[in-house]
Amino acid sequence: MGCMIHPLAEVQSNHISENTKIWQYTVILSEARIGADCNICAHVFIENDVIIGDRVTIKNGVQLWDGLRVEDDVFIGPNVTFTNDKFPRSKAWPESFTVTTVCKRASIGGGAVILPGIIIGENAMVGAGAVVTKDVPPYTIVAGNPARPIGKVEADNEPAC
Repeated sequence: MGCMIHPLAEVQSNHISENTKIWQYTVILSEARIGADCNICAHVFIENDVIIGDRVTIKNGVQLWDGLRVEDDVFIGPNVTFTNDKFPRSKAWPESFTVTTVCKRASIGGGAVILPGIIIGENAMVGAGAVVTKDVPPYTIVAGNPARPIGKVEADNEPAC
């Protein structure tokens, strides 16, 4: 069946799986890998060294930088900011970028900021606007600046605050 790519998107990658939808003004660089049944909304930028699993939703205004790994069934809310360099300087790039991992079924609320090298655990939830400076354990809900645990996610995916 293929994937749906809006005519106003710039998709350089040939590594996009079945039934993925890519909306307008999205840019995907050539080495990015995107799984099946994903929904990549408008105004998203995906760099080369990015791997996205299956059934991932990426809302508007998100940039995914080199070193990001997104596992299956992840939700990334609008305007989430990922970073990949702990000591950024103009025109000075590290030999390799820090790997950040968003584990399966995790959700990240709109406007959250995720620092480099973070692991967001399986089924974890990051509240809108949170600034994540440390790993988030599986099934944990975090919120605030800096993000702190405020509850747990039950096995049936319902928050227990």
